[in-house]
Amino acid sequence: MATRQVTSERILQLGLEFWGSKTLLSAVELGLFTELTKGPLDANVLAKRLTLHQRSARDFFDALVALGMLRRTGTRYANTPETSLFLDRGKPSYVGGILEMCNARLYHFWGSLTDALRTGKPQNEAKTGEDFFGTLYADPKRLEGFLKAMTGISQGTARAMAGKFPWRKYRSFADVGCAQGGVAAEIALAHEHLDGEGMDLPVVRPIFEDYARAKGIEKRLRFHAGDFFKDPLPKTDVLIMGHILHDWNLDEKRMLLRKAYDALPSGGALIVHEAIIDDARKKNALGLLMSLNMLIETPGGFDFTGADCTRWMKEAGFKRTKVEKLVGPDSMVVGIK
Repeated sequence: MATRQVTSERILQLGLEFWGSKTLLSAVELGLFTELTKGPLDANVLAKRLTLHQRSARDFFDALVALGMLRRTGTRYANTPETSLFLDRGKPSYVGGILEMCNARLYHFWGSLTDALRTGKPQNEAKTGEDFFGTLYADPKRLEGFLKAMTGISQGTARAMAGKFPWRKYRSFADVGCAQGGVAAEIALAHEHLDGEGMDLPVVRPIFEDYARAKGIEKRLRFHAGDFFKDPLPKTDVLIMGHILHDWNLDEKRMLLRKAYDALPSGGALIVHEAIIDDARKKNALGLLMSLNMLIETPGGFDFTGADCTRWMKEAGFKRTKVEKLVGPDSMVVGIK
């Protein structure tokens, strides 16, 4: 019986993946995919429009072809169906916001992962005494970019949640830590009988309300100003916490789950959606990497398995729980009061 030859290919591929990642992030930063939405372009023309030096422009474009991010016919480059849909800044389906944030902030901070692993301390703006969230919420332009990034990363998950959760049983919902309102809007658009709320800090209100108006659902989707640590959660049939629990330490996670339980009526539901780590902690690499990202970004945050979350929900009083796959690496954990 032939034995598989052991090679270093996978090791080297993983170790060098940051080359491809940074190539894509720079392309997003330059607006390359948005430029190509106008039509295919010759390499020289594209380089001039992006103000690139001729020395390596062709290598840059061809690397994106090899990575599956561009198509080339002759000397002309064009978007793929995916990059045309998701990386054109002019389309509502744009997901590049999260990539812009990764390029501007996280790419640099992840260079200090070894320090984080040795110290257990954040490696972001906190290293220079800056409060990331405080600074972010004080800068309107930066805040809007961050909130749009959260919409980009959550849209696919929100649509899956709109289809998989039994919304017909309920009349109202609130998304806690709603950001721009991407998740709440997808659910409201899919279920016209629902009235929704988005809870976030007061400074988010105009961004949320503009988004709801743009979607034509401002009459069914209201903003609820508040701090989910200091203020009561909205009284509603369903509460949603998406990419919220992983920001906090275990005691804070348990406190937020207890607050959700207290706010819900009997039979009400809590939906927690994240890149939930598989219970065996072997398969969902993005969920595990996201937990390392929480190490980089927060004093005590971490991601968790479905079994972890269901246990915490039951400790808070929820009588029934289940874990359900959504899309990509994301799943939802549902608790029924």
